[in-house]
Amino acid sequence: MTLFFPQCQCREEMTMISNLKDFCKRNNSKKLTAQTLIILSIIVVITFVALSRKSITLVIDGEEKKLATYQNNVQNFLAKEDIKLNPKDKIDKDMDSKLSNKDVINIKRAVNVQINVDNKELAIKSAEKDIASMLEAEKIVLGSEDKILPGKDTTLSDGMKVDITRVEKKTITQSAPVNFNTVFKNDSSMLKSKKKVLQEGQKGEKQITTNVVYENGKEISRKVIKETITKKPKDKIIAQGTLSPIPVSRGTTTSFANSGVLRVKATAYWAVHGVNNTYTYSGRKAVRNPNGYSTIAVDPRVIPLGTKLYVEGYGYAIAADTGTSVKGNFIDVYFDTHKEACNWGLKYVNVYIQN
Repeated sequence: MTLFFPQCQCREEMTMISNLKDFCKRNNSKKLTAQTLIILSIIVVITFVALSRKSITLVIDGEEKKLATYQNNVQNFLAKEDIKLNPKDKIDKDMDSKLSNKDVINIKRAVNVQINVDNKELAIKSAEKDIASMLEAEKIVLGSEDKILPGKDTTLSDGMKVDITRVEKKTITQSAPVNFNTVFKNDSSMLKSKKKVLQEGQKGEKQITTNVVYENGKEISRKVIKETITKKPKDKIIAQGTLSPIPVSRGTTTSFANSGVLRVKATAYWAVHGVNNTYTYSGRKAVRNPNGYSTIAVDPRVIPLGTKLYVEGYGYAIAADTGTSVKGNFIDVYFDTHKEACNWGLKYVNVYIQN
């Protein structure tokens, strides 16, 4: 009869079996040899079984258990112990890894985590150590300005909620109008009640650079960091009369409310023979008095000589002179100098009759 001896893992047991076989042969006892071989076979089987038994330390979520097993790899061991792994659970050994005595197997169960990000609520399972590792595993990328609560180094726990706020910063440049100023200039040739626009105003333009912060797509702050004038505004200039009405009788003042008004063409002449040496057609000395009555030439058929009036842009005057070219609605206002007369030029103005 031929007996099969399993291969032993212990050199001492093999040596012992060999010595027993030699002993039986030397004593030439067939009966003893058969009995011995049976005993040896039992010993070998027991030894093999004993050597196949392994002590395994299983750690699940930090809880440690000592288990004995005859399984040869991790997958068979877990199946024998009825330990199931969920898709997101983590184990530190490959499932087909061979088991050895005193091996340690670590399993970390995935926990439930809710992530609020990009206007979505994500319910996930994760067995990662902390929030940072979980985000990396789930391929959720944080921008440099994004906010996260709790912090990225917080250890994961079951039922944890993680809020991610997307933060975006933009620098924008916009054009905006620049309002013009209104400037008043005194004009002594006009009544206080009169105003005249000398120059229309024009708005300017500026470039405004602003830092804008958005959280989850909504603007939360805006700060102007720079303003540059690209077009200067043009002031509006208004002439404001300063001339007070001249009293014409005791206790009364001049009023044009019910006076006649003429629209006339107005030219100017000056003291050709010198100031205080120029006389009118009626023999009166020609005068220019911005604070009183000045001399003007008229067509007596339209404005009788001696008429007191107010000339727009010139002031109070007396119709005291005539001229060969002064015909119809035409007046000629007097100035002391040639320069003043040239500055006046030719205008169309309103004349207010006082008497």
